[in-house]
Amino acid sequence: MKKVVERTVPESTDIAGDLHPVMARIYAARGIHSEADLDYSLNKLLPYAALKDIDRAVGLLADAIQSDRRILVVADFDADGATSCAVAIRCLQLMGARQVDYIVPNRFEFGYGLTTGIVDVARAKDPDLIITVDNGISSLKGVRHARDLGMDVLITDHHLPGKELPSATAIVNPNQPGDEFPGKSLAGVGVIFNLMIALRAALRSGQWFDKNNLPVPNLANFLDLVALGTVADVVPLDYNNRIMVAQGLARIQARQCCPGILALLDVANRAPERVTASDLGFVVGPRLNAAGRLTDMSLGIECLLTDDPVRALEIARQLHDLNRERRQIQQDMESTALETIGEDLDPDDDSLSAGICLYDPGWHQGVVGILASRIKERVHRPVIVFAPDRDGIIKGSGRSISGIHIRDVLEAIAARHPSMIEKFGGHAMAAGLTLREAVLPEFQDEFNAEIMKQADPDQLRGTVVTDGSLQAEDINLPLARAIRAGGPWGQGFPEPLFRGEFEILDRRIVGEHHLRLTLRPDGSRMSVAAIAFNTTDRDWPDDSSRLFAAYRLDVNEFNGRTSAQLCLEHIELC
Repeated sequence: MKKVVERTVPESTDIAGDLHPVMARIYAARGIHSEADLDYSLNKLLPYAALKDIDRAVGLLADAIQSDRRILVVADFDADGATSCAVAIRCLQLMGARQVDYIVPNRFEFGYGLTTGIVDVARAKDPDLIITVDNGISSLKGVRHARDLGMDVLITDHHLPGKELPSATAIVNPNQPGDEFPGKSLAGVGVIFNLMIALRAALRSGQWFDKNNLPVPNLANFLDLVALGTVADVVPLDYNNRIMVAQGLARIQARQCCPGILALLDVANRAPERVTASDLGFVVGPRLNAAGRLTDMSLGIECLLTDDPVRALEIARQLHDLNRERRQIQQDMESTALETIGEDLDPDDDSLSAGICLYDPGWHQGVVGILASRIKERVHRPVIVFAPDRDGIIKGSGRSISGIHIRDVLEAIAARHPSMIEKFGGHAMAAGLTLREAVLPEFQDEFNAEIMKQADPDQLRGTVVTDGSLQAEDINLPLARAIRAGGPWGQGFPEPLFRGEFEILDRRIVGEHHLRLTLRPDGSRMSVAAIAFNTTDRDWPDDSSRLFAAYRLDVNEFNGRTSAQLCLEHIELC
């Protein structure tokens, strides 16, 4: 049983009295102390000048544009990589780059990053300058190979570097040693966006736009892409990231965004006017990611690059179909995984490993990360899921829990056993690795031992952190709307979660996997609709009449009617 605790709220706050008291409490618990902390104006963004090597990178790009050199963007095969690539291509073209192209590795053929193989593919396009987006910081061999072939390499990345940095011409990464940029949580798309801002300033200062009769581009027009990539990559929404996400959402809501995002919302039956950060993370992002997971992310990038709404919708429909196929593959893999470790997973079970590794020779490489995330949510433990690659090599994707830095775990194992892991990379909550199938049993033991060393029992138990209870009169549509508008919510700035006991007035299963309920809050005569996704009551006693729940207060729009509803995240029968 998960432990339910209440978020700490400071005793005093300077938040203005105009806010609903519940909203003031929510913000205070997230470190918001005044209205200034909720000012998401673009002039509040952190100055790009603090990024290490930014001037060298700008000089490299400015020279490439002014000398009409061939520029090749090498992207990653996820939503952050796709949006990063689209931002780079669109911005460079508006700033006068005439020879700019991109490639994105197929994960099944080349794997992640600027590998020597992908450099050889890039060579056919004869680039003078390679720009990596959302990758490259761990590509030691690939960068060296590119430099040996006479190519300049500009790395833009946000992943944590290893002990050695690649020999790139310039590196822009807020997490590299010696970087003083305070916004360490930038996604890859946030890094390239800051670089484009710096490049525009340098070109404007040198009167490049005036001399070439070019309009100075409004880079705020690309914040829709920045918002999508930032949310989809599940980086912490610190103040700087919230500014970019809030601004991007505002543009999408006003339909002032690229046709590809509008098309992806259209195929998912989401109205742009009501889009939230959650929609970017759970609706748009997965459809975009489906291309990189199952086939080739070039399809997703083309969706974000086209200015033709008809073409965008055509690609979005293909991505929607791919995502449906991905969901079926995921369900089959999850069924197999649960057969392996048991359906009734209990984080309090002492026999359950502290760190879990799963492998099946029939699993799909492109879906292992999602499966790792799903199993992690069920057992509240770090999980790595492996799938076969080739020639006895398997690839794994890991997801971690708060307080356990999974890349540091892999680094500790690699330090003790240098030949065990072929390669690895990532950050605190997610990582990828490659190893030989023959060493998997030994790696499982090492992974479990390292997690046990770093974690205390409470971390592995699982904790539901709430914002306390709501009075029955506060469970209403105006507060639900205030919460929806009060974000952007996401990683590190969580959507409000409340707790309470309810009488069950009605319950039924809908869509085979979801539970629809009508509940009455304690001490009240009112009733409220509730839904628990991916939950059924098949194992509940027939006489169940009360429950305790941790829930989100949300807005439900159905058949032209709008009402408040509870989205149940955790249920205990009373």
